[in-house]
Amino acid sequence: MIRRLGILGGTFDPVHHGHLVAAEEARHQLELDRVLFLPARVPPHKPNLPILPVQHRLRMLELAIAGKPFFSISHVDVDRPGPCYTVDALRLLRAEWGPDPALFFVEGADSLANILTWYQPQRLIELCELAVVEYRGIRMRLPYLEKQLPGLTARIHWVQMPFLDISSTDLRQRVREGRPISYLVPAAVEVYIQEQQLYGAV
Repeated sequence: MIRRLGILGGTFDPVHHGHLVAAEEARHQLELDRVLFLPARVPPHKPNLPILPVQHRLRMLELAIAGKPFFSISHVDVDRPGPCYTVDALRLLRAEWGPDPALFFVEGADSLANILTWYQPQRLIELCELAVVEYRGIRMRLPYLEKQLPGLTARIHWVQMPFLDISSTDLRQRVREGRPISYLVPAAVEVYIQEQQLYGAV
């Protein structure tokens, strides 16, 4: 029985240990029964940026969470045309999972700081709770955000995690420059990147 369902959206280009630690900390601290990784086919905030074809990003996610029974992948954003707005994905997940599970959308504090720029933010906080992973150096204006989105603060659950300065942007650059990514991504993901010659790997 799934009573508390976590959802971690992203491009995952590539997935890395920062994503996995955030998912695991949210699962543990909020007592989630499962965490769904929600890869976007067409991320609305990156409309003109090159991203890997979704089949590669999906395969890396599959490799990254293999053997983790509390983690799985949702295809609701993969199986539909974009842009992939979170609020639409949450509606689809609610229809798929039914009315009972509480939905917890896992996001970074940087995303919360910019929530007013998201598509239908008021509807977003009506559809789910927010599991917000705290990052260093993020300035939060919660009173201002609460004024713009009444009820926001009551929907926030703070998630503590070790500071891991890992980003997909940096990983792609490292691969292009021939620098190591070992210990920044799961070993199976590193092997896949090399075998498929992704991001300019040789």
